[in-house]
Amino acid sequence: MDAFIAGHGAYVPPWRLPREQIAAVWGGPPVPGERAVAGRDEDTLTMAVEAALDCLSGLDTDSDAIDAVFFASTTPPYAEKHAAASVAAVLGCRRDVITTDVTDTLRAATSALRLAAQAVQGGSARTALVVASDARIGEPDSLSEQMLGDGAAAVLVGDTGAVRLSESAAVAADFLGPWRRTGESLVRSFEGKFETEYGCRRMLVEATEAVLERAGLRADEVSRFVLAAPDPRTARQAGGAFGYDSGEPHDDLFLQVGFTGAAHPLLCLGATIEAAVAGERLVLAAFGEGADAFVLDVEAAETRREGWRGVAGSIARRGSGGVYGDYLKSRELVEQVPSEMRASPVTYQRDLPRELPLIGARCESCGLVQYPGGRVCDGCGAYRSLVEHRLSRRGRIFTKTLDHIDQNCYLTTPIPRAVIDLDAGGRIFLDVTDCAPDEVETGQPVELTFRLFHDGGGYHNYYWKCRPLAQEV
Repeated sequence: MDAFIAGHGAYVPPWRLPREQIAAVWGGPPVPGERAVAGRDEDTLTMAVEAALDCLSGLDTDSDAIDAVFFASTTPPYAEKHAAASVAAVLGCRRDVITTDVTDTLRAATSALRLAAQAVQGGSARTALVVASDARIGEPDSLSEQMLGDGAAAVLVGDTGAVRLSESAAVAADFLGPWRRTGESLVRSFEGKFETEYGCRRMLVEATEAVLERAGLRADEVSRFVLAAPDPRTARQAGGAFGYDSGEPHDDLFLQVGFTGAAHPLLCLGATIEAAVAGERLVLAAFGEGADAFVLDVEAAETRREGWRGVAGSIARRGSGGVYGDYLKSRELVEQVPSEMRASPVTYQRDLPRELPLIGARCESCGLVQYPGGRVCDGCGAYRSLVEHRLSRRGRIFTKTLDHIDQNCYLTTPIPRAVIDLDAGGRIFLDVTDCAPDEVETGQPVELTFRLFHDGGGYHNYYWKCRPLAQEV
């Protein structure tokens, strides 16, 4: 059985930090462009959920049809807790879904893609979702601090689709760099040229040569080489070995987002698929203690889907420029007074089945949709007439307020909070994020976004917030 990419999605945080702002603090030369920065209420799990939802938007595939979920990252939210299971829970996948985390290497996404393709080819899954997300932190006053960016991407692998996964190959090499030891948060690296030449470029070339040989192809039979390198120059040098200019799509991603670690290969692939036409042949390669490479054949051009953003739309959806000091605080690189939020693992676990996948209730007597559900209908008072109902993730603001108190702390800039009338019924009270307080208006269309709420109790507490609905690109 063949394996195909049936759809892809992406998420790039709207907040961007100009690299010249970072350089100005340390007195060094700036790298051109800006880097995408995850917000205070975002981490690799929330970004992965965003990418997964974007991937599934407008597709015929329902979450119940997903047989496996793979989560790839070098910066998972937990050292010991399955992130793939959390993604599956938010999406509302079946209880018997296969969940697997692939971590600790920059080619985690392509390793997960290989596992997903093998599962489909072997018949153990008809549909597998691969989600890659990273938010790596470079050492302050280092080149990597400017070069890195945050983001996520997802691909849906199935037995039918627009892009065929035709061949794959891999090479392994015990190369030190970049790396992080257990318990460390900052990425370490050697001298840049040595690392990119021996740890990246040569690995990409070797894996690409191997997959071309296995597929029986010459380099001139490939339409586009998608060689996921940490910077456009290295990508071009690797592509040059095959007579190809691999600057695209790296240039736009690097200038507006940065190198997104494990998510970068799938972001580059998604951007390439969006520009490809039927009949093109692609080679995807990613490095990390060796390299993975794939041959992909585009059998149908990408078509726009309702609610889908893709890579281009995710990059275009941007907020105002960030402030370097806020970035340092959000990454806990400066000392702060910790907040004391109380939380109960028992209560959190009890509410997970309805809060993560947004399951409300619908009254079979009067049809009223409500959240959360109970035993008695809020509308007609009917007893035991409520059945489960999956809520829409879009709606309009019914009423709003500004709150200066958050996590037991007084905030000079208040947090907008609003009651949302959801499309297709239901009403929910949420924080508003990704905008300034004065940008929130009654009647404004919004979309729900999965976010990190707080870290009370020593664990991550996730829930939904909403953000103004950007105009579709």
